[in-house]
Amino acid sequence: MLAEIITIGDEILIGQIVDTNSAWMAGKLNNAGIRIKQISSVSDNREHILKALAEAAERVDLIFITGGLGPTKDDITKTTLAEYFGVKMVENTDALNNVLRIFERYNRPLLAINKKQAEVPENCEVIINKNGTAPGMWFNEGGKVYVSMPGVPFEMMYMMEDEVIPKIKSLFKLPVIIHKTILTVGEGESFLAERIADIEDSLPDYIKLAYLPKLGQVRLRLSGYGDDEVFLRNKIDEYAAKFMHRIGNVVVAEEDIPIEKAILNFMEKNNLTLSVAESCTGGYISHLFTQHAGSSTVFYGGAVSYSYELKESILGVKHETLCQHGAVSEETVTEMVEGALLNFKSDYAIAVTGIAGPGGGTSDKPVGTVWIGVASAQNKMIKKFTFGNRRQQNIERSATMALSMLNTLLKHVEK
Repeated sequence: MLAEIITIGDEILIGQIVDTNSAWMAGKLNNAGIRIKQISSVSDNREHILKALAEAAERVDLIFITGGLGPTKDDITKTTLAEYFGVKMVENTDALNNVLRIFERYNRPLLAINKKQAEVPENCEVIINKNGTAPGMWFNEGGKVYVSMPGVPFEMMYMMEDEVIPKIKSLFKLPVIIHKTILTVGEGESFLAERIADIEDSLPDYIKLAYLPKLGQVRLRLSGYGDDEVFLRNKIDEYAAKFMHRIGNVVVAEEDIPIEKAILNFMEKNNLTLSVAESCTGGYISHLFTQHAGSSTVFYGGAVSYSYELKESILGVKHETLCQHGAVSEETVTEMVEGALLNFKSDYAIAVTGIAGPGGGTSDKPVGTVWIGVASAQNKMIKKFTFGNRRQQNIERSATMALSMLNTLLKHVEK
C-alpha cells in the first residue's frame, strides 16, 4: 500500500518553520507497513492544494494532509477539500461539542470564529481532536483514503497514533516492512560499496540496501518487504551478518542510533569512562554526548581550552611546546589528551585542536587543519586531518573523526 504526505502552509515554504510532521509521519506509517511514495509541501493556495490532491490520487492509495485547519482566513484546507470532493460544508455536532468542552475547561468565551472549527465537508468522518479544536477528517472517495489533520505537531501525533493508524490497520491487510541499520564511521560510501559489492549483488529482490552518508559516517540500511515477518527478519539478519563480517572494522552499531550514543552504550556496558579536551570544536563533542540521558555514567566532562593559558593550566600542556610547535600540532594534541587522562581521571580521553576557520590559517597550517588525539592508559592514537574551509563542517567532521578514532581504540576492549 502506497501513501503520500502533503503538508500545507506558507510558513513551511518560506523556511519560517521546519516540516517535522512529514518525517515523523513517514516513520510511523512505514513501521505499520505503508510505503511512502512522495512527500510534498504546498502553499495556502486553493489551486495549489487542489492540484496536489489530484496528482496524489493518481499515484497512491492513501493521502495524508496536515496544516491549514485553523480558525483564521488563511486556513483554507477544509473549504478546499469540500470543493475538491464537490460537497458543501456542514456543522458537525461531535466537533462542536469538543470545541465547547475545550473553551469551558479554560473558562474562555466562545467566539463565532472558534465555532466555525466545527464546520467540515459533509462527506467526511470526523476524527475528534483531543488536544485542540481543529477536528481531523477521514474521507473515503473513489477507492482512495484521504486523512486531513492539524499541522500542530503534538495534535497530529496523538491523532495518528490513537485514531488514524489503528483505523488503517483494521481496514487493510498491510504487508511487513523491516529495516535494519548498520552504522559505520571513517570510511567513505564508495569504498564501502566496493568492499561489499558481491554481497549486495546477492541480495534477493525483496531486500534492498541503501547507503546514507553523513560527514564521515555511512549508515547501511537493509529493508525487507513481504508477508512473512519471521522469514523476512531471519533473512535480513542473515545478510546483515555477512556485511558485519566483511566491514566489522568500521562498524559502530547494528541499530539506527547516533555514533556517540553507540559509544556511550558500549562504554557503559564495559564500565568505562571518558573525558575531553576540546579547542576548535568548542564543546561540540561534549554536547553530542550530554544530549543523551544517562550520559553521566560514562562522560565525566572536560575542558574547552581555546587559549594557551588554559591549555597549560588545565591540561598541563608545556609552555615551550606551545611556543615551539603552536597550538595546532601533534605535540600539543598529544599533551592535551595525556593531560585530560591524568587530570580528569577517566579511562579514555579525546583531544582536538585545529583551525576551524574561516580565518586563522597559514601556508603550513591552512584552515581545516585539525589534530586529534584519543588515548587510554594502554593505547594512544594521534592523527592529522585536513578538512575544508567551512567552519561548521570542520567542527562536525572533527567530532566525527574523533569518535571514529575512539571507536577504533574501544575495539581493543572486545578482543
